[in-house]
Amino acid sequence: MLGPFLVGVGVMCGISVVLAVMMVIADATIANYGTVKVKINKDKELEVDGGRSLLSTLMEEQIFIPSACGGRGSCGMCKVKVLDGAGDLLPTELPMLSADEKKQNVRLACQCKVKKDYSIEIPESLFNVKEYQVTVASLTDLTYDIKKVSLKFKPGDEINFKAGQFVQFGVPEYELTPEPVYRAYSVASSPFVKDALELEIRLVPNGICTTYVFKYLKEKDNVTINGPYGDFFLRDSERDIVFIAGGSGMAPIRSMLYEMKQNNNQRKAMYFFGARAVKDLFQVDEMRQFEKDLPNFRYIPALSAPDPGDNWEGDIGLITEVVAKYVESGSNVEAYLCGSPGMIDACIKVLKSKGVPEDLIFYDKFA
Repeated sequence: MLGPFLVGVGVMCGISVVLAVMMVIADATIANYGTVKVKINKDKELEVDGGRSLLSTLMEEQIFIPSACGGRGSCGMCKVKVLDGAGDLLPTELPMLSADEKKQNVRLACQCKVKKDYSIEIPESLFNVKEYQVTVASLTDLTYDIKKVSLKFKPGDEINFKAGQFVQFGVPEYELTPEPVYRAYSVASSPFVKDALELEIRLVPNGICTTYVFKYLKEKDNVTINGPYGDFFLRDSERDIVFIAGGSGMAPIRSMLYEMKQNNNQRKAMYFFGARAVKDLFQVDEMRQFEKDLPNFRYIPALSAPDPGDNWEGDIGLITEVVAKYVESGSNVEAYLCGSPGMIDACIKVLKSKGVPEDLIFYDKFA
């Protein structure tokens, strides 16, 4: 009797899948929601064609909401406050929203489809975000899996950003994506250079943007970017600074160091950079130059598993262990962390145990 039962279950599952696919196709191709209105911050109103996500609808109107996953609901960055029009929370949104955000009607713009009139609130700073057409000036291998992408703006164009902020990098349709998508990358270059940017992009297996950059992107190619975004930037205070990064998390810290150099910033600062082996270290000479230019700055690279032939004489161990070794008291410290979520979470625990106030630990998690 078990056989017919399993067959029946399989048939029902198959029918459910077919119906779900048909509903998606119908919603995308047949449904016509006409023209709808999107009111922004109670004083700006757009008339748009209904049917697309709020994220793509706003992007079409040159209003750019940050998103690192290309609108797939996996990064949780495209949060906006929806006052009216979005309906109930979707299951895809629930893991990305805190209890307070749910109470405040915060939604993921990529998951909310504009089917009727909307009323939303977004930070005014997003109206300063612009789209740029830039040219790839050069591509440089920093390590076996990290590439520096140098971008040049068109004559007359320039971008104003704070050291630590990021831009979104446009990837055209190709074998891994049926449509253009954007991915977020921190700016690695000086904020005082307005007509060029440098990004440091780490290869992720099957990553849509990283695969494109490593496999297809060439010098002199034209690229679309938009930005700047983010509130990860150096605060104006007299406290000592602890920087912690790993991999391509180097990018925003490097930009902050350029800012400190330009401003002749005399604050005491230590930069802990975690890597596995010598082959994973890069821009070491540049960091040593910062030590010369900034008398109160110290660069401390640490290897967790150096190769036998590395002949490494520096610190060995997890970056958390090295931070704990050098940071004696955090009572006069503020910290800036950039890297993987796991590394950042572990470092936050160490810093808090040393007395660094939690509200003075700033971070940018690279998922």
